[in-house]
Amino acid sequence: MTQDAIGQAWDALVATARRTVTDGLVVGTSGNVSVRVGDLVLVTPSGVPYDRLTPADATVVDLAGNRVRGELTPTSELPMHLEIYRHTPAGAVVHTHAVHATAVSTLVTELPPIHYMAAALGGPVRVAPYALYGTEELAGHMLTALADRTACLLRNHGTVAYGDSLDQAYDRTAQLEWMCRVWLTASSVPGHTPALLPPGELDRVAEKFRGYGQRR
Repeated sequence: MTQDAIGQAWDALVATARRTVTDGLVVGTSGNVSVRVGDLVLVTPSGVPYDRLTPADATVVDLAGNRVRGELTPTSELPMHLEIYRHTPAGAVVHTHAVHATAVSTLVTELPPIHYMAAALGGPVRVAPYALYGTEELAGHMLTALADRTACLLRNHGTVAYGDSLDQAYDRTAQLEWMCRVWLTASSVPGHTPALLPPGELDRVAEKFRGYGQRR
């Protein structure tokens, strides 16, 4: 793996991490971002504000979690990131403490099908049971919740989403937070219950999504 490839991936990772702060998905040093480059994983370091990260701070581990480059300690949530890379074709992972999504994680075991964009995440978004942050137990709960999905909620904690790229993982994170906000907003209107999509509708949407966008 060339130094240029690592450098470019690190720059993109830092830009995505800073975007989570700018867009209000995390506060301070909460949340974390990673991207896979071959058999290596670049990940945000633990407890370092994203606006202070420089190219010299590149933090790289292998798929076993061994640090192979960098002086900084990787994020405490490294077990979650590595479980995703070991069991899915993910190219990038974004974890946040987004307000609306975290609130929803305390209320339900699955985000009600309030909007068809749930189909873009593989179906109804599940909530992984609570476990102490940074543990293998939490990583295991998350992996179960992610079965056939590309995003999930972590109870009393936040969100996890993955994609082929940093942009896709981030977009899925933002879509999940938006859907949680829509459901919370609709649920808060006195005397009214949100209309939900009927069974099977997300499957129909997923099929239609296959023809969505531009053809190259």
